[in-house]
Amino acid sequence: MPSLTQAFIGLGSNLETPLEQVARAVQEIAQLDQTELLAQSRWYRSKPVGPEDQPDYINGAVLVSTALDAEQLLDALQAIENAHQRVRKIHWGPRTLDLDILLFGQHTIATERLTVPHAYLRERNFVLYPLADICRDLVLPSGEELESLLAHCSSNGLIPIED
Repeated sequence: MPSLTQAFIGLGSNLETPLEQVARAVQEIAQLDQTELLAQSRWYRSKPVGPEDQPDYINGAVLVSTALDAEQLLDALQAIENAHQRVRKIHWGPRTLDLDILLFGQHTIATERLTVPHAYLRERNFVLYPLADICRDLVLPSGEELESLLAHCSSNGLIPIED
């Protein structure tokens, strides 16, 4: 039996009814082969990073347990993005759906296709606060505690979306 890895996945959207895009993506992630959805954060509204002439984002995170390896999970997430008509034209530009592997167990991965922990995880409030919703006592592979990162990361411009 393959070993299971817990992975945190970040979700974001700012085009084509963003809240519906990310909510549907959570359902699609939950249906991935050899993968179980364990937890989901609240949704947050955030200002865009990069070009400012784009709509606000809806961001959140999920925790899954998966028998897929990191590259297989990345392939599956990119297939979901493609099904949502994700277009990669402008760096940090608007998108229908963005799915990022934030953490993959306690693994550190640096390949052409994938960097884990996510390269900007430590500095983005729209990543850290959803992670805290799921697992406030999270420790990164580097030994850094999520609580410590949150203490140095402003929640400015990040608005929780109430049900």
